[in-house]
Amino acid sequence: MSKGRPRPAGGRLARGLPALASVVGAVLLWEIYVRLSGISPLVLPAPSRVIEQMGVNRALLWENTLPTLSATLTGFAFSVSIAFALSVALDFLPKLRRALFPIFVVSQTLPLVAIAPLAVLWFGFGLTPKILLVALVTFFPMLVALVDGYESTDPEIETLMRSMGASRWKVFRAARFPSAMPYFFAGLRISITYAVVAAIFSEYVGARAGLGIVILNAKNSFRPDLMLAAVVVSSTLTLVLFGVSALLQRALLRWREAGQTR
Repeated sequence: MSKGRPRPAGGRLARGLPALASVVGAVLLWEIYVRLSGISPLVLPAPSRVIEQMGVNRALLWENTLPTLSATLTGFAFSVSIAFALSVALDFLPKLRRALFPIFVVSQTLPLVAIAPLAVLWFGFGLTPKILLVALVTFFPMLVALVDGYESTDPEIETLMRSMGASRWKVFRAARFPSAMPYFFAGLRISITYAVVAAIFSEYVGARAGLGIVILNAKNSFRPDLMLAAVVVSSTLTLVLFGVSALLQRALLRWREAGQTR
């Protein structure tokens, strides 16, 4: 099989079977334990009850998934854009990198539980604080992934291009930027999971709608079944976004490899 040829669908399915089996097994054990132990549904509802609540409250969950998805995608797009622009600036200006990188590191030590209420206090209950919190959580992993990707460029390729009179921008565009793509997508997959968590947490602190509000209201109403239903929806949303980023990586890198072999 050639290097760029996609693997058969059967092989991908076989690799995913162990994970699927472990999840199904855990859910079955959970269901059996709840039924045999007689534990109260107010303490630990059975998976079947959670699924039932997902069906009964599907309209509520869908209406509140859309604001969460909107905050996640908008904040993440803002984060990726700023991270890319700064990574280019830091790559071209090493002194700027030495000056700003410690500040970026410190920004990641700020506890989200303390920043989120301040963001809501400063910017209200709209979309702005959610965008800022998602960006704060996802910005640094994306920046580090891009910067490390630029540094992974083969020095011999850069030396050859400079010996042929290529400008700094030409070297970046033709060598350093392509070398960073695998790192970029690795950071993308990691950060998108943080983005959903940050969006839900910002809603939990203060918002008018979203899965975080559903979880908060369910907690106050002593409805763990509805809470877990919202958690399942948020986990599914995270998995979908993770899968989309993986498919995007595969499509773009395959397109790039096809272009290089022409």
